[in-house]
Amino acid sequence: MDQKSFEPDVIVVGAGLAGLVATHELVLAGRSVLVVEQENRSNLGGQAFWSLGGLFLVDSPEQRRMGIKDSPELALQDWFGSAAFESPADDATGHDAWGRRWAEAYVHFAATEKRQYLRDLGLKVLPIVGWAERGSGSASGHGNSVPRFHLTWGTGPEVVRVFAEPVLAAERAGRVRFAFRRQVDDLVVEGGSVVGVRGTELEPDESDRGVASSRTPVGTFEERAAAVVVTSGGIGHNRDLMRESWPTHRLGPAPEHMILGVPAHVDGRMLAITESAGGRVVNRDRMWAYTEGVHNWDPIWPDHAIRIIPGPSSLWFDATGHRLPAPNFPGFDTMGTMKEILATGHDYSWLVLTQSIIEKEFALSGSEQNPDITGKDLKFLAQTRLAKGAPEPVEKFKQHGEDFVVAHTLAELVEGMNAKSRGGATIDLATLEQQVVERDREIDNAFSKDLQLMAVHNARRSRTDKIVRVAKPHKILDPEHGPLIAVRLNILSRKTLGGLQTDLESRVLDDSGMPVPGLYAAGEVAGFGGGGVHGHNALEGTFLGGCIFSGRAAGRSLGRRLS
Repeated sequence: MDQKSFEPDVIVVGAGLAGLVATHELVLAGRSVLVVEQENRSNLGGQAFWSLGGLFLVDSPEQRRMGIKDSPELALQDWFGSAAFESPADDATGHDAWGRRWAEAYVHFAATEKRQYLRDLGLKVLPIVGWAERGSGSASGHGNSVPRFHLTWGTGPEVVRVFAEPVLAAERAGRVRFAFRRQVDDLVVEGGSVVGVRGTELEPDESDRGVASSRTPVGTFEERAAAVVVTSGGIGHNRDLMRESWPTHRLGPAPEHMILGVPAHVDGRMLAITESAGGRVVNRDRMWAYTEGVHNWDPIWPDHAIRIIPGPSSLWFDATGHRLPAPNFPGFDTMGTMKEILATGHDYSWLVLTQSIIEKEFALSGSEQNPDITGKDLKFLAQTRLAKGAPEPVEKFKQHGEDFVVAHTLAELVEGMNAKSRGGATIDLATLEQQVVERDREIDNAFSKDLQLMAVHNARRSRTDKIVRVAKPHKILDPEHGPLIAVRLNILSRKTLGGLQTDLESRVLDDSGMPVPGLYAAGEVAGFGGGGVHGHNALEGTFLGGCIFSGRAAGRSLGRRLS
């Protein structure tokens, strides 16, 4: 194809999941699309490729088969209880006004056509349903009342594939052109309308996916079209911007030691660039950082970190060895636990568990850390998930990870933990032992006053949790379940919850609440829709779905408007 003769109807900035979805929908509507991306072709799909592939679905056949009773009403109750939106629904210019509307629309999508929309593209989910963000202990507060986390068969690469393949077919047909290694520096505005992009051409760099690439300039470029869709992602690798935006009034001081769960290209540049073109950025201080980050012993990008997705049985202690208060249990309330940890004056914490717990309850959040599911290998899946022992990627972290301590006695464990302490924190053996023994005494009965053990018993009433996720309750100090394991948990950057404010057609709004002509946004740069569809808290399995839903809205809206 002669690139100079290609005149696109729409320019999409960013070749991540939201950009691919928007491009796919535009092609279906008969539009031609130029996709501008600062990385090389190997990075097609962006951060979604590295994800576990979790999808938030409501009242799905998978839930019903597992005996889970869900409904749109319950899901919306959970969403709004978690989001804690601040602006009233009738405040057209409020920072949460459109986030509320996107939340209602997204929950409806998750309860109706989302599953079939993805199945029609070839995407399938596993029959088990996970229970993420189990909540803060209140029916009306934060958390999922029921399991809703549907794991994609093929994880993140499969989610990317089902949208990338039709887009690549459209490229071969001359309907789509990619401009890789093009870094957008400005949106072109004429007569109040966005009519294109200009920026820097970067030198060729054939680095593997996720590896930090060169930023050496070799030229400039300018491209024009009837509209621009910004789908450039969040700020998760930009420590300076994260610390500048950190919600100290809600969570406490920004962590001094923060590890990075996304590649270096997730830099947040397009937020300021779009804002300078008239777009409104809202909810800058909302972000989804995790409390369960560990340093990757085999990194791909700078300061590469992985999130542990723990089941509910491990005991959680602060940096000085004091057990975190209820309901700060593993997998329950990310932001509530973050606040509790940072209030100690330290930016890390500890899980204490047994070999029996790690074998059944530890999962790692990257597609590359789940080769059986990513590779869609049923035999391998059975071998790794049902056989004795932890999955191989988990065992490798236990053996090689700098945050792991393994010991046969509690005294040896505490010695190893203190050797890995930061900021002057130390753990007293007697204090830690007393807390573990007190918890272990509660195991003698099938009931307990310990709220965490009550939560474990409750979790095992879920078929999925009992079969594959939650270990049978046992004493931490029982040598039959050893060795003992401690894991130092660090604050891990991941998702941006605020961003460009958009209406339900993904049109970027200005400070007066009016659409900026020719300007659209989708995915993480738009707070996954409306500048903050999640509010203050996320229910998990909602990030990929947010890219899909907002990207689809942008593509379909422009497909109609350009008719």
